[in-house]
Amino acid sequence: MSHTATAPSPIRGGDDVAVPGLRERKKQATRRAIQQAALRLVAERGLDKVTVEEIAAVADVAPRTFFNYFSTKEEALLGRDPDKQAAFVAALAARPAEESPLTAMHVVLLAQADDMASRVDDWQLRMRLVHDYPQLLPSHLAGFAEGERAMAEVVAARIGVPREQSLYPDLVAAVAISAMRTAMARWRTTDGSRPLADHIDEAFRLLSAGLPVPETAVAPRPRRRTGEQQ
Repeated sequence: MSHTATAPSPIRGGDDVAVPGLRERKKQATRRAIQQAALRLVAERGLDKVTVEEIAAVADVAPRTFFNYFSTKEEALLGRDPDKQAAFVAALAARPAEESPLTAMHVVLLAQADDMASRVDDWQLRMRLVHDYPQLLPSHLAGFAEGERAMAEVVAARIGVPREQSLYPDLVAAVAISAMRTAMARWRTTDGSRPLADHIDEAFRLLSAGLPVPETAVAPRPRRRTGEQQ
């Protein structure tokens, strides 16, 4: 399935995107090693039977290094990365002014899906663990909420209206994040057999069309009036 949003995204690279330096690449490698160690250990033993010290040992770093990147093992499992979020927000802000906010979000989220596709096993395992351990869900949702607020600020700046004066920025950001969450949930249940980008495309296509009822949907049965015999 081809992507419906084809405009180039700053996240995907290009002359205007800075290539990470050696130090940054080393930091990202260390962060990923810690995340992978946390994911594998919790998948094998269970959330309550894994310590930060064990995660650090498997990642071949000191516990102190672990805490330079994450506050808790739960945070390491969820893979939140402030640098990546900042890059996401910057990419959204850099989209052409003539694009609608929803289209701009679609394009940037597709680029994020491309990044996630390079680590599909990690993401599939992470989402399975969030499903298996409900105590991870509040922090998981908090990450989405944080991204939603940042997106709303960008939308407000794009349209030149303060967030406190209009529902539009928050509503568009909430819709986009919901589309992403729904796409990711479907991606998890299909074990990645269909690319995440395809699910994102489908979600935004439905949003752009005004969420029409699918033609294959079963028509609802008419409600009986009070006192009507079956």
